[in-house]
Amino acid sequence: MRAAVSLRFGPPEVVQVRDVPVPKPGNDDVLVAVHSTTVNRTDCHYRSGRPLLMHAVAGWRRPRATILGTEYSGVVEDLGPGAEGFKRGDHVFGWVEGRFGAHAEYLTAQSTGPIALVPKDLRLHEAAPMTEGAHYALNSLRKLEVANGTSLLVYGATGSIGSAAVQLAKAMGATVTAVGPTAHAGLLQALGADRVLDYKIEDLTADSDRYDAILDAWGHADYFSLRRLLRPNGFYVSTGAGAHKENLVLALASPLLRRRQVRFAYPHIDQAMVEGFASRHEAGAYRPLIDRRFPLEEIVAAYRYVELGQKLGNVVITVRENDYGMT
Repeated sequence: MRAAVSLRFGPPEVVQVRDVPVPKPGNDDVLVAVHSTTVNRTDCHYRSGRPLLMHAVAGWRRPRATILGTEYSGVVEDLGPGAEGFKRGDHVFGWVEGRFGAHAEYLTAQSTGPIALVPKDLRLHEAAPMTEGAHYALNSLRKLEVANGTSLLVYGATGSIGSAAVQLAKAMGATVTAVGPTAHAGLLQALGADRVLDYKIEDLTADSDRYDAILDAWGHADYFSLRRLLRPNGFYVSTGAGAHKENLVLALASPLLRRRQVRFAYPHIDQAMVEGFASRHEAGAYRPLIDRRFPLEEIVAAYRYVELGQKLGNVVITVRENDYGMT
């Protein structure tokens, strides 16, 4: 099978498309013929080994996983003897961080893990990016205690996590202010944003509004600059550690803080959460935003594009051309 293989840490050019053996499903695994996958921020960190903290999970001298890819969509082709809940021919999508392998024509996934049936009205390439941004967003919104009536500011609202957060928060009943380029204001409003601010032309610190919660979905905002926008009992969550790892320190110190606390959302995803994303889509509350698509053979170009930090939503990798209705 074709797969994008990286044998060392480094820039996008360390990735090469090669022929490798097809994996065999374990006892409770399904074998998925991958139709689409993504290149996302998680893949970039594992591939580059940056920040250095990544080596604790990705490997010290060389990558533990040589075929990356955390999310996918495809068709169940085979099952282990103990696999449950799926059958051959099912259209599925899911998340495989840790096991990885989505940047290939086949992968194995635990049948009781973060995997679910593709909603009937979604093409396979549309289902591939259902999990990465959404699970980071949902964990963050839960840590922020977002609920009906919450006033939420989403910084970096046009990315994978931010675009998912706007939709999920709106479905929770929040009033959402999205920070993103004015050129994409219409898109953000279509996702559910009640108000759009452009940090390039507006001084956010001069904003007269105050928020119950702030989500830095971009991962590079400065808490101390945005702190004054929080109400006294408000919470701040960032998807990054901060320029000087200050968000981790501030989150640890939060129990000692009475006002404007920083929290850290440790990512968690399971089958119930993935099934929940499918249900939210069917209810019209969530649809992953797709920027552009690359064939597997151009995955290096996809990595380069993602690392520019300018993508809208998700970058999808087409592994197989037959996308069941794709035009």
